[in-house]
Amino acid sequence: MQGYRTLERIVRGYSNHRRIEIMALLGSGSSLAVFDVANRLRINFRTASEHLRRLHIAGLVTKHSRGAAVEHVLTDRGKIILKFLRTLE
Repeated sequence: MQGYRTLERIVRGYSNHRRIEIMALLGSGSSLAVFDVANRLRINFRTASEHLRRLHIAGLVTKHSRGAAVEHVLTDRGKIILKFLRTLE
């Protein structure tokens, strides 16, 4: 039963068009801070922060501290999910 709950957490993590956009943005291999994500997608800082938080909870994005900034990078699981989503296009 635990396996299905884990799958649900992962699917809920990327089940939003903005989160898929963020994954695609991070999929280019760059690590970005919340401010950078918000600027590139032209969305509110708080909105970007919440989407990144949900992606992190799902294990699709990891966080790295660089001085005062926290940068976000796509995990291996995130890369696999992004590849899967691209096959659906």
